[in-house]
Amino acid sequence: MVDKVLATPAAALEGVVSDGMTVAVGGFGLCGIPEQLIIALRDSGVRDLVAVSNNAGVDDWGLGLLLQTRQIRKMVSSYVGENAEFERQFMAGELEVEFNPQGTLAERMRAGGAGIPAFYTRTGVGTAVAEGKETRDFDGETYVMETGIRADLSLVKAWKADRAGNLVYRMTARNFNPQVASCGRITVAEVEEVVEIGELDPDAIHTPGIYVDRVVVTTSEKRIEQRTVRPA
Repeated sequence: MVDKVLATPAAALEGVVSDGMTVAVGGFGLCGIPEQLIIALRDSGVRDLVAVSNNAGVDDWGLGLLLQTRQIRKMVSSYVGENAEFERQFMAGELEVEFNPQGTLAERMRAGGAGIPAFYTRTGVGTAVAEGKETRDFDGETYVMETGIRADLSLVKAWKADRAGNLVYRMTARNFNPQVASCGRITVAEVEEVVEIGELDPDAIHTPGIYVDRVVVTTSEKRIEQRTVRPA
């Protein structure tokens, strides 16, 4: 079986990044984001990216780093409220944005990974989300058609992997990462620990290694997105 583990984030992205590509990125807020792979993507110098992610990071971390360097041309997201630079670029017309309801975005990536080109949902019917999209009635209810997402490259963060690329996520990091992992034509996983093949309980694997092309071990900074404290 192929050993998919590479030594550094830069090595994990070598030969698989290019200008104008669509990159799907896992994570929920700052939890479960592939932070070191994002830094390596920034340092690669690629530009005109379409970034598909639940969020846009914060100003100095996550996808906010790629917004700072103007490497992202378009964001496909559901929540972007923590990033002032995102707001500035959007309001100035410098960044193209496609907003999606959160569940719709997750399902679009899941569908893309499952080979489903489109699906119908009631979410967004009668709102700006449905403008320009096909609608159909089923059982007396109107549904809007959404297309599946296939990314050129998917970047995910997992807790553990084995050398075959089987992944286990931890708690909130399981939000969006499995869907992102499945929808990429090439998927690179950043993990905290690698174990030998056979050490993971098959019932505990969240993303099978068939979806994962490369793995890199990193040390997570685990930043807090919003720190709220009580007065002493």
